[in-house]
Amino acid sequence: MKKWFAYLLLFFCFGCQPSTQMLGNLSNKQVTVEKPQEVVAVVPVHVPNPAPVSEKYELSGPDFLPEPITDYLQVNTPLPYFGDFPLATHPRVDKLIQRYSGANKRTFAHWLERASRYVPKIQLVFADEGIPLDLAYLAMIESGFNVRAYSWAHAAGPWQFIESTGQLYGLQNDWWQDGRLDLEKSTRAAAKHLKYLYKRFDGDWFLAVAAYNAGGGKVRRSIKKSGSRDFWVLTEGAVLREETKNYLPKLLAALYIVKDPYAYGFTDLKLSPPLEYETVTLETSTDLEIIAEFCGITYAELKELNPELKRWCTPPGVKNYQLRVPFGSATQVRSAYAQLPEDQRASYHRHQIKSGDTLQVLARKYHIRVDDIIALNNISNPRALQIGQNLILPLKQGYTDLPKNSLQDSYVRSRRKIYKVRKGDSLWSIAQKNNVTQKELRIWNKLGWSNLLRPGQILVVSKSGARTVAKTQTQQGPSRKMIYHVVPGDTLWDIGRQFNIATEQILRWNELSQEHILRPGQKLTLMVSAS
Repeated sequence: MKKWFAYLLLFFCFGCQPSTQMLGNLSNKQVTVEKPQEVVAVVPVHVPNPAPVSEKYELSGPDFLPEPITDYLQVNTPLPYFGDFPLATHPRVDKLIQRYSGANKRTFAHWLERASRYVPKIQLVFADEGIPLDLAYLAMIESGFNVRAYSWAHAAGPWQFIESTGQLYGLQNDWWQDGRLDLEKSTRAAAKHLKYLYKRFDGDWFLAVAAYNAGGGKVRRSIKKSGSRDFWVLTEGAVLREETKNYLPKLLAALYIVKDPYAYGFTDLKLSPPLEYETVTLETSTDLEIIAEFCGITYAELKELNPELKRWCTPPGVKNYQLRVPFGSATQVRSAYAQLPEDQRASYHRHQIKSGDTLQVLARKYHIRVDDIIALNNISNPRALQIGQNLILPLKQGYTDLPKNSLQDSYVRSRRKIYKVRKGDSLWSIAQKNNVTQKELRIWNKLGWSNLLRPGQILVVSKSGARTVAKTQTQQGPSRKMIYHVVPGDTLWDIGRQFNIATEQILRWNELSQEHILRPGQKLTLMVSAS
């Protein structure tokens, strides 16, 4: 406990600084930590622990910090493994180890190469939250350490939070930013959620990890139905999905490989260097292009350090935004920023077209030229502005295309094709229409051996799609107003795809909230291409 208290004291002293800044402060100080105990390689059988849970989870077994602390912060081990999460052997785990080191070796190697970039930062957060450091590799199972990952279920970021769960932990998502993509913010949220699940399941990490995937209610129902709290017994029942049954085994298989990658044939990994940065405080909304120039890097490189930012600047209305800059550049950025007048920090303004807006009206209002608005926004027909359309207005000379390009999101999406069951459909006919097998449909939709289908039921009819960077399409040319009648099974996403318009535009045109549920027969106003 003395070691734990000493570490906490150090962390709180330096916690407000980036870990890379902490390195500089600790480099000339000697910090003594007792040598860790010998790590036990494998816990062959996992036994649920019903003991009461304290507010902070204390790691048992090996000390979770190497000697000295500066060694940990500098991450001398590219793929840190501490042995603080229980391991177990099971046929599911063995099968996944074979897959990761065999047929899927190339993909898994790519994940390991990414891991060395992000795991040190994740483990710093986990150490502060008091949960096993090896749980950092759960992000590998969630997203392959892709901070911009976006699933077909609308989960985003390295920890794959859906929007509602992210909001519970303070991860904001709006037009300007998505906190789920921020490594530190989302990792803090993941740690708190895992701690909550650990307490909910009476100190059993296996059940907590399963609940992270399936939800606590589903795991509770599985326990009640099986009469057992042993995760491996739960995998033999019918309550948990196959995805959840393999979720914990995937983590365990990954940990076995991380513990000794050479033993599994990963001998030529090109590990990424650890992520390093400092933070600067921006008092008001500021163009990233300006800060990138202060840093001596490109706009794209600065965006890479700040993936939560969706657009070309820090969010308007957010004071004292903490922006990440390359390690070693914070001092020069602060100095240059202090000399930059407030009215020179933003070169652009976002304006949403409202009824009565014309380019002439906007030019007079913002004291700019009509020709500049047309050039920056690639407007082919100035008389065909759409209500709800976003325009980027240049507030001073010397503008670039960066803001316009930032209207495209940078999520890396994984799409799956879906099908709405109609009256008279059968599993065989749906399989034939979509060039898949009935067995695949059963597996993808968790149908078991049931042939019972309901009209209106939504089925997944394709494999997980290849991940591609999604771009928001904007209409060009004249548009017309139309009234769309919602039919059973419609979603805003489906309607947007049908008419090549963004979901956000449909919400704005019809004054709907993000939580709005469509009802058959409902009328929606759409501005669609006249062609």
